Amino acid sequence: MKVKRQVPLPSAFVAGQIWRMDGVTCHIGQVGKTLVTYKLLKDKVVRAPNSLGNQAALAKHLQAKQAVLVRG
Repeated sequence: MKVKRQVPLPSAFVAGQIWRMDGVTCHIGQVGKTLVTYKLLKDKVVRAPNSLGNQAALAKHLQAKQAVLVRG
């Protein structure tokens, strides 16, 4: 039986966090009660639009992509 490595869901987002995935970084901006603003930056991109999303949906996305917290 093959054992999968579990990546824990981020319990709470904090403004200023940076999550790294395959070739993409996620910069967390403002954090509200249920929503969070974030930027998804691909390699060598200077500016990217802000995105607004649900915290639970972003947490599931980061878990699926096996993101690693670079700076908290």
